[in-house]
Amino acid sequence: MTDPALLRLERRAFAVGAVALVAAGIGGAFSPAAFFHAWLASWLFWLSIPLGALAIVMLHYLSGGSWGIVIRRVSESTAATLPLLALLFVPVAIGVRAIYEWAGPTVAADPALQFKHTYLNVPFFLARAVFYFVAWIVVARIFVRWSEQRDLVADPDPDPRRFRLFAGPGLVVYGITITFASIDWAMSIEPHWSSTVYPMMFAVGQVLTGFAFTITMAILLRDRQPFGRLINPPNLIDLGNLMLAFVLLWAYLAFSQFMLIYAANIREEVTWYLVRERPGWLAVALLLIGAHFALPFALLLQRAVKRNPVSLAGVAILILFMRLVDDYWLVLPGMRGAEGFHWLYVVTPLAVGGLWLAAFARRLRGLALVPGNDPLVEQAMAAHGH
Repeated sequence: MTDPALLRLERRAFAVGAVALVAAGIGGAFSPAAFFHAWLASWLFWLSIPLGALAIVMLHYLSGGSWGIVIRRVSESTAATLPLLALLFVPVAIGVRAIYEWAGPTVAADPALQFKHTYLNVPFFLARAVFYFVAWIVVARIFVRWSEQRDLVADPDPDPRRFRLFAGPGLVVYGITITFASIDWAMSIEPHWSSTVYPMMFAVGQVLTGFAFTITMAILLRDRQPFGRLINPPNLIDLGNLMLAFVLLWAYLAFSQFMLIYAANIREEVTWYLVRERPGWLAVALLLIGAHFALPFALLLQRAVKRNPVSLAGVAILILFMRLVDDYWLVLPGMRGAEGFHWLYVVTPLAVGGLWLAAFARRLRGLALVPGNDPLVEQAMAAHGH
């Protein structure tokens, strides 16, 4: 049965995405560098939702608990959109020489970049991107297919071991690939700088984005029965606590990186923060401290906020927006020629996001939001009475 709310979301998202894509294309014709810069930052944000959600699915299969039942269908539907995001990587591949210093003509005059050229070269960069997407799509497809099969035919094992046995290696694959992907797509924008904390911060940010999006969507769909019975205070508190844990972990990693670089005071390392302390970007950094960490932390400590679907969704939407701001703060200041604000920074997230949301809503609207033949469903719904 098609959900009218999801059908409306699909149509509106596609309309916004299509118009924004045309506008971005026109802007790109006049300012190609600004278009490629904005596209990469926007694409990284929207990619973090399905990848973060895929990690959440695997974490749930390993850890158990009724909280995962609430967001499993939303998480699986986001993970199923990874082929679209692989397609939306094409502008990054086309603009690789406009985005990355190591792909430009200055390599010949820079001994440090020549040394890194074995790894940082365009053919190998594109080959690695293909490998990452194949790995992610295969892992996501296996979990989605198994879940679909379980809906149709009751599994003789009430707690199928194959999900748990595959989730462990799946998380290892995610951890390794996202480490190198974060280096390739984000950290190598400034190829003379490196940080061992950066890939962990990048991955934790993805999982936090996945939690914020799936919690928001689950709450927006709470009027759809019997799914609404899962949106009860105990489950919401669990989800709020998990989102709080990843807010804290992200803040811890971000502060650790800053503290280590500040304490060492090495010229090659501090430059990364110096470009982000320029007047405009410094204000963004302070906003991140306040609205990405301090405010969600203060709100999610309160049990009343986590029990209330509307207030929890409000915090999740705030975190989603700040995740986009954080991706911009990580990516744009280090790019050559990315001086000042450009209107494409507003249009490209709408273009990528509109198309992605339409694909996500189309995938989800034909599905039962409550997984079938899973004993955890009864446990999750039983929490309604507590």
